[in-house]
Amino acid sequence: MKKTQFITHAAIIAALYVVLTYVADVFGLAKYAIQVRFSEALTILPVFTPAAVPGLFIGCILSNLLTGCALWDIVFGSIATLLGAIGTRFLRKKKWFAPLPPIIANTCIVPFVLTYVYGIPGGIPYLMATVGIGEILSCYVLGMLLFFSLNKYRNILFHTN
Repeated sequence: MKKTQFITHAAIIAALYVVLTYVADVFGLAKYAIQVRFSEALTILPVFTPAAVPGLFIGCILSNLLTGCALWDIVFGSIATLLGAIGTRFLRKKKWFAPLPPIIANTCIVPFVLTYVYGIPGGIPYLMATVGIGEILSCYVLGMLLFFSLNKYRNILFHTN
């Protein structure tokens, strides 16, 4: 992949992540104990292009900054997205397993941010359950719908062979 094409793909993915996070934020779904970020469906994109890894990371940083998240949420939430995107890239040939890394990363990291940064009540196990359910809906259900929609056009959209 050419450098310009890589940067362009990453920038488009980052912009989509921000817009979709804003949409979820309007409905109160982007923060706190119950999170169904529509943008997390994009975590399936590393299956199609390596440019999705930095795109998702930058998109998460920007959306967390722009939606008023606390500093530690910006840092650790973005790291969770980065780890998930890297894991998805590694599992790109196993489509049914590809959505699992972002689910696992966010379920393990975000509850600690919610507890220690925002003081959300309920305890870590409860928050792991709520965040995990939201991630399953976002990454697995919506992500796989996105996968099947894009897979037909992967050569056109991502210029793969």
